[in-house]
Amino acid sequence: LHVVESGGGLVQPGGSLRLSCAASGFTLDDFTIGWFRQAPGKEREGVSCISSSDGSTYYTDSVKGRFTISINNARNTVYLQMDSLTPEDTAKYYCGADRRTTVQAMCVEPPSFLYDYWGQGTQVSVSS
Repeated sequence: LHVVESGGGLVQPGGSLRLSCAASGFTLDDFTIGWFRQAPGKEREGVSCISSSDGSTYYTDSVKGRFTISINNARNTVYLQMDSLTPEDTAKYYCGADRRTTVQAMCVEPPSFLYDYWGQGTQVSVSS
């Protein structure tokens, strides 16, 4: 039972990437799923979160209007479409899933390593 991230890579400023978080061995029903990122020397921060129950979403201010989170329940996968990328978006991106937290709490409060599932992360590098 785990989640696996994919879709990271190297992209030029202004470019786009789509990250995927696929659940394996369980369904995402009744989960809150979040994308987090951690740059070297910085704390892990919430980027965007979504509820599989009602589809509610949250975005941190720095990505509003550029990133879009979505869920495909049939594929048991959560996506993060990232457009207009800047070098400041460079980080390792992680997916977390938990049944006990809300969208707001997951994305605003410091990430908890007690969430039900964490992935291993996928690197996103934005550079010319």
